[in-house]
Amino acid sequence: MINLVDLRLDLTGAAGRVSILKGVDLQVPAGSAVSVVGPSGSGKSSLIAVIAGIERPTGGKAIVDGVDIATLNEDGLARFRRGRLAILFQSFHLIPTLSALENVAVPLELMGRRDALERAEAALAEVGLAHRVDHYPGQMSGGEQQRTALARALVTEPTILLADEPTGNLDRANGGHVMELLFALRRQRGTTLLLVTHDPELAQACDWTCRMEDGRLTAPPHLAAPADQKLRQPA
Repeated sequence: MINLVDLRLDLTGAAGRVSILKGVDLQVPAGSAVSVVGPSGSGKSSLIAVIAGIERPTGGKAIVDGVDIATLNEDGLARFRRGRLAILFQSFHLIPTLSALENVAVPLELMGRRDALERAEAALAEVGLAHRVDHYPGQMSGGEQQRTALARALVTEPTILLADEPTGNLDRANGGHVMELLFALRRQRGTTLLLVTHDPELAQACDWTCRMEDGRLTAPPHLAAPADQKLRQPA
């Protein structure tokens, strides 16, 4: 489902060119949950950004659901992500001027779904927020905002969910509740999960754990990416 082969990422900043990812190999099987742990600045979030197509790799391959995403232009990436890949961020990224219901409905509306509001309402009910559909992000707690973000991420029933420190802005109780929901809903849908976290308990809840340090990833041998990849064209 996710195959990374000798993946590299260099970025240029004020200090010059910096190597962020230094030859990452990883294979995440379909339907599995894999966590990535490691110190801040080791490249974990950059890994998520490359897989999502937010950053373009400098070298190697990022093959997601059989497609080398580096070959896609912006329109192609948008079509590829639609209904197939979702991201859950640490900082929620809700639109402050939209209600919880409207926030969750946004990806469905972009897909042209006529039942966007109905599906969004059902998704909010799944995360225990049926009573908050008309509330704005500023009227909700951090835990409620992240549950809204979770509903938005899963409302399109993506095959892949990328989660970047999803409990980083929450206290332990709220973080635990959000993650219980995430894992329960993921199991129901058979969603493939790649989770970046500093929380060792959260990491252990996944099927496998990898460690990233200084742009390099240490993965269990059976998660090492194969050398040859059969690519297909995106729909």
